[in-house]
Amino acid sequence: MTYPKISIVTPSYNQARFIRSTIDSVLSQDYPNLEYIIVDGGSSDGTLDILKGYGKKLKWVSEKDAGQADAINKGLCHSTGEVLAYLNSDDLYLPGTLQKVGEYYARTSADWITGDYQIIDAAGRRHPHQTLVSAYKSFLLRRYSPRTLRMFNSYIPQPSTFWSRAAYKFIGEFDTKLRYTMDYDYWLRLSAKYPLYYLPMSLSAFRRHATSKSDTGTTAQLAEELMVARSHRSSVLELLVHRAHSQVALFIYHLLT
Repeated sequence: MTYPKISIVTPSYNQARFIRSTIDSVLSQDYPNLEYIIVDGGSSDGTLDILKGYGKKLKWVSEKDAGQADAINKGLCHSTGEVLAYLNSDDLYLPGTLQKVGEYYARTSADWITGDYQIIDAAGRRHPHQTLVSAYKSFLLRRYSPRTLRMFNSYIPQPSTFWSRAAYKFIGEFDTKLRYTMDYDYWLRLSAKYPLYYLPMSLSAFRRHATSKSDTGTTAQLAEELMVARSHRSSVLELLVHRAHSQVALFIYHLLT
């Protein structure tokens, strides 16, 4: 089998605490056709020393950027792979992920692929909310449609999602005006053109910790998601369901925390 070239972009800013684990989770895949690009926003916490330690095993740049989406766009612009993805600097790929995705793409030429994920805490341990949240998102993934994606808060696991270069050329870059939901906006744009192929297995580990955007900006994130859903011409019913779902999600989040 000829494995497609997979390009992974990691946006980073002052994540020395976690980025070594992220990098190691990518490089330890031993995928035969990998391009790994790290776009750092000018970190001052020791991140650059960590990056230098990997030598030629990865490509990286450190310079001021306009935020996460801008960093992702920079990396994708310089990528050359047939299959693309981004992995945040505190998340991980699980063992064998790239081989599974590469083999699936080689068989199907799928333009948009996703899978399940796990949730870990700051120390890399199984998060106490893992079973509830991952089971819920997996339930929705099995019932995916462009309409349910507009109706519910983003249930497509960002670190477990990959798309083709052809799709990237058609869809374009991530929206730099969005702080929390550039991935949700991108999935909605992909959903208008491409079917989603679901691999029923965990491909990544999403890290929740006290300083992550998901934990510090939950209310703002849900509000931005609703705005994004509205911008994609969701119907009145879809927006009503989305708003109600956001309120329930926020209530459960506060209940659990």
